[in-house]
Amino acid sequence: MDATPNVLVTRAVPGVLDVPGASVRVLGEAMPDRRAVLDAMPGVDVLVSMFTDRVDDELLDAAGGTLRGVCQYAVGTDNIDLDACTRRGVVVCNTPDAVTEGTADLAWALLLAVTRRVVEADAYARSAAYPANGPLGMGDFLGADLTGRTLLIVGAGRIGRAVALRSIGWGMRVLYTARSRKWDMELAPLAARRVELDEGLAMADVVSLHTPLTPQTRHLIDARRLGLMKPGAILINTARGPVVDEVALADALRDGTIWGAGLDVFEREPVIHPGLLQARNVVLTPHIGSAERRYREMMTAMVADNARAILDGHEPPNRVA
Repeated sequence: MDATPNVLVTRAVPGVLDVPGASVRVLGEAMPDRRAVLDAMPGVDVLVSMFTDRVDDELLDAAGGTLRGVCQYAVGTDNIDLDACTRRGVVVCNTPDAVTEGTADLAWALLLAVTRRVVEADAYARSAAYPANGPLGMGDFLGADLTGRTLLIVGAGRIGRAVALRSIGWGMRVLYTARSRKWDMELAPLAARRVELDEGLAMADVVSLHTPLTPQTRHLIDARRLGLMKPGAILINTARGPVVDEVALADALRDGTIWGAGLDVFEREPVIHPGLLQARNVVLTPHIGSAERRYREMMTAMVADNARAILDGHEPPNRVA
């Protein structure tokens, strides 16, 4: 009789991760350190990894040759050495569609919070200064407006399109950058126009980043490109932190090169550049893009489907390598 296959989950996930016929082990609620993951790898058939887990030759060696698949609990796979997995015959999957709506919602939550200075206003409303100073004047806490403005989507995949669709209610003009032409962006209802990145940055009132992290996109938004943006422009990043040069962004926010920013991701998570922590014109969230219960439970179900297919010797529904 065959031994029961082992599924290792590096962190607890919402919902039920049910893989019939397999033994599922969860390392814990908190993010485990590297040593704990490596020590747990021997005999593992399928690893359910988070974007914080580095899947490389060291980890693959630790599995001792039993590992058949890596099921990433995310859409991005920049933490996984895909070439190393392919060389060893290890299948890699992700959860592409489940993160779309939640991340698009958060991008807009950040955008609205920045434009209407919600975090500043909330802090003031909670402070003793509000009752002491009395009702606000008509020139206090003035924000930016979005109606009829120009939105640049950098990386027009599923999430980028979902963010663009949400702009219809504000009557925004949509531009996009992508490696190839996206007809679903250019047809109704968006009628978006494809542009080169530098051109779009100079035209946009809002820049929303949705590109994967690759060697080519690391520091895609640097000091030079921030300098191309309008003084009243807003930068939103719900993609990956290193797509933006945090030092350059902190300088741009301090100097008024751009009006504001909303960030859910950071270069060295969970550490955030001190200049960003001190800036009043940036809204920060701790990488919660897909953190809506419905969609996180959907991600759990997708991971289970991928793991089940791998263990059954079938083609998994969300294979990336």
